[in-house]
Amino acid sequence: MRKTFTEVIEEVAGVSEDALAEIRQDDLDPDGDIGAELVKKGIITETELLTARSVQFGIPFWPELPEGAATEEFTDLIPIGFLKKHVIFPLGVLPSEKNGGEPPADGEEAPADFIVVIYNPAQVHPIDDLVRLLKLDRFKMVLSTRSAILSAVNRTYDMSRGSAQQLVQDMEEESSSILSEIEQTADLLDDTSDAPIIKLVNHIISQAVKAKASDIHVEPYADSFKVRHRVDGILYDMLTPPKWIQSALIGRIKVMAKMNIAEKRLPQDSRIDVKIGNQEIDIRVSTIPTVFGERVVLRLLNKSGSVFDLNELGLSPDALAVLKKIMQMPHGIFLITGPTGSGKTTTLYAILSSINRSDINIITIEDPVEYQLDGINQIQVNTKIDLTFARGLRSIVRQDPDVILVGEIRDQETAEIAVQSALTGHMVFSTLHTNDAASAITRLVDIGTEPFLIASSVNAVAAQRLIRVLCEDCKQPYQPDEATLKLLGAAAEQVRGKQLYKAVGCAKCFQTGYLGRVAIFEFMLLGHGIKKLILENHDAFQINEEALKWGMTTLREDGIQKVLAGVSTIEEIVRVTQ
Repeated sequence: MRKTFTEVIEEVAGVSEDALAEIRQDDLDPDGDIGAELVKKGIITETELLTARSVQFGIPFWPELPEGAATEEFTDLIPIGFLKKHVIFPLGVLPSEKNGGEPPADGEEAPADFIVVIYNPAQVHPIDDLVRLLKLDRFKMVLSTRSAILSAVNRTYDMSRGSAQQLVQDMEEESSSILSEIEQTADLLDDTSDAPIIKLVNHIISQAVKAKASDIHVEPYADSFKVRHRVDGILYDMLTPPKWIQSALIGRIKVMAKMNIAEKRLPQDSRIDVKIGNQEIDIRVSTIPTVFGERVVLRLLNKSGSVFDLNELGLSPDALAVLKKIMQMPHGIFLITGPTGSGKTTTLYAILSSINRSDINIITIEDPVEYQLDGINQIQVNTKIDLTFARGLRSIVRQDPDVILVGEIRDQETAEIAVQSALTGHMVFSTLHTNDAASAITRLVDIGTEPFLIASSVNAVAAQRLIRVLCEDCKQPYQPDEATLKLLGAAAEQVRGKQLYKAVGCAKCFQTGYLGRVAIFEFMLLGHGIKKLILENHDAFQINEEALKWGMTTLREDGIQKVLAGVSTIEEIVRVTQ
């Protein structure tokens, strides 16, 4: 006799009858699934739930699904929404399973059974519908996690859409109808349309998200047209469609961003919110007119990504200790400097997340608000209604804050209010665009801040860059030759004779040899010597020399430590610190 769910869940996870009775009194989820409610409330884990269902129904539980086993033949037959709604997936015919219901190994003979992956065996009607649509005579069910099933669904349907080159080829075959579709705005607004131009734009965005690109560039030239994307700070060619597709593709992007598609002579800025699988993507769109047509850049921001922890930023133990010392200061200004795209905002978010407590009032003003942080009040700059950094900051100080984050100090007014806030007992975090830590002081003076105010209010300045991380799957050890060492100049002696690693390239890292990025830092604490120099003479070179006397680690020195640890390469350090 089959055991009840109550009996099984008590054996597997130790959930008492009283706890289950309490859940039953509450409102269950729309499917009346008590197991899902237990997981939602944190009483049991998803693995414990699926283990219990495996015992109760006698269905094997696979925590992970084998990649590459599914065919794409069913994607035209079954809507993706059906599979995602009911959390089921037709995996296909696999080699025979191992004992215990584990995923089968390569090289074993294949049975005739078709594998259907499910999440909840109690939902029999969707399973019956799937079997009927696929006309399956024999099939076998296995259990898997919600994330594994949805990931398999998204991956399979993404692959079934075909390559961008194939979409362009399809468009060439239907070129006469494409242009008429572009002229009708209503057709372009229909996201479910089968129009090739809509498919192409969706494909470009989804492939860029899949490659973890930060930007997409749509670039017109005299006789050609190019689409590129930026991955880990480097631009790569993505697609070179025919020139005649240019106006259609740019028109589709402008419609998605609700821009004025008739205005092609002036720059425009807007944004798009899209969802790709289980990822929410915020896209900032910028267009400028060029002599060969409009140039478009899409900045991709994955809102589903989690905010970094301080330990994930790439800080050395010494640098982390310095940063924690700065964060514990009761008031003053901490500036992070670096070019656009060097990870300054990410570092500030990590700092705010680590100090975010119920007894601290944290308010930010940003342009734009890149991630929403629980427990922190965030203000979006809006120049159209004159909500600038300066005006927002002036209002923030009347909101009794303990910690203030200003996205960027751009002008004298913002700098002066930030300084006054720091001098009146607030901790202020902000960013500047300078090449190194010492130059931040001269930049503040240049925009009109008095040197004595800088010396009184600024606690520390950090310079930051992002370097690409070597792919663990393909990096190879080597000893650098003299030509490579010469790139480092005086620092070459630190790595001479040491075993380093070089980039090679494989399928996992898209043949680049690098996968992901990590930060390198330069922390400058403003001691009495530096403050004296600021008051006497705000020369960046002298300030930098004084900081080095007190043991400041430069960007290049921090980068060399990453090279010696096998994290990156000499070429990468030279590229970002030259």
